[in-house]
Amino acid sequence: QVQLVESGGGLVQPGGSLTLSCAASGSISSYTMGWYWQAPGKQRELVASISTATSTNYADSAKGRFTISRDNAKNTVYLQMNTLKPEDTAVYYCCARGRFGITVAWGQGTQVTVSS
Repeated sequence: QVQLVESGGGLVQPGGSLTLSCAASGSISSYTMGWYWQAPGKQRELVASISTATSTNYADSAKGRFTISRDNAKNTVYLQMNTLKPEDTAVYYCCARGRFGITVAWGQGTQVTVSS
């Protein structure tokens, strides 16, 4: 069972950038990887995902500002976030999904706070 560890969160000013990393304890090559966010009092929602064939999918609010990528050799997934807004403030979670979309693992989350 793969374990996921997120890093890279923090406090950033509006308009700033952050890159989140999700390091896996084993191979991620057979998993669709995703980043999810959860704001206080709200449900966890998909931000972006990347398939094993590196096709990507983004939430409407993330399109044009966020970029998801994967490095299977390093067992790591990234989320580059640009032009951050206060409404991007949330805990960001990494997720691995196997065949038929079955969840394999979640990370523990990393806090992103966008504030001046």
